[in-house]
Amino acid sequence: MARHLETTGNYRILRRLQPRLTVENPRPEFPRRGIVLDTETTGLNYRTDEIIEIGAIAFTFNDEGEFGDVTGVYGGLQQPKIPIPADITRLTGITDEMVSGNIIDTALLAALIEPADFIIAHNAGFDRPFCEAFSPIFAHKAWACSVSEIDWSARGFEGSKLGYLIGQSGYFHDGHRAVDDCFALLEVLEQARAGATTSPFSELYLASKQSRVRIYAENSPFDMKDHLKARGYRWSDGSDGRVKSWWVELAEEKLDDELHFLRTEIYRWDVDPPVNYLTAFDRFRAV
Repeated sequence: MARHLETTGNYRILRRLQPRLTVENPRPEFPRRGIVLDTETTGLNYRTDEIIEIGAIAFTFNDEGEFGDVTGVYGGLQQPKIPIPADITRLTGITDEMVSGNIIDTALLAALIEPADFIIAHNAGFDRPFCEAFSPIFAHKAWACSVSEIDWSARGFEGSKLGYLIGQSGYFHDGHRAVDDCFALLEVLEQARAGATTSPFSELYLASKQSRVRIYAENSPFDMKDHLKARGYRWSDGSDGRVKSWWVELAEEKLDDELHFLRTEIYRWDVDPPVNYLTAFDRFRAV
């Protein structure tokens, strides 16, 4: 019936996403190890809020960015120091009763994390600071962000939220639980839609190996702020440890062009603004 509806051209069918099976003996032609990770928390501030659930899926891949096998899965709840806010329960379905007495098993989690070449999160700028505040097992790991380091629009997607991606890939799942979201992201990352020559994961893996630069337009003229904003610069007031300035993050090969822009159109003198060089080991880390 589903196939008949699809062939009419008047219907699109969503199929429930089935989690991949875990294998004990992964294929040797996929020697690298990755992690898809998701967290659920009591709020948005890693300094004051807490993780209440972590999900992680270990998988293998090769240097061409091709998936191999799922080799391990961990999902764990943890009771926070404060009651879970009502809006978090509405979003995630996680209640105080569900987490009562639970502790995330860091030994089991570390068994997945330690061998990994890199960790993928769908908004690594959120998950990485929480994870590093939670446990040292996440320190000194390379991270990749499946939101910001994949050009989803070029792949025909209407947005980068996981719900959009999974729905437009032809699936539905039980969202906002950590392991379920990890399996959903894993499925989306491997699929190459019609017309694409590489998978989203392959694009992400390539991006994770590239160095990037963060340029701080420190003490830029006030009347140039609209020009900087229009070019993609964001304002930092210095409270998060960054330089107080407008700043932008770019691929390293664009550094010379951006310095030329700043010198000729913003400062109008041969300025040398602060520049940080970032690899996957540095990106998305809390300042």
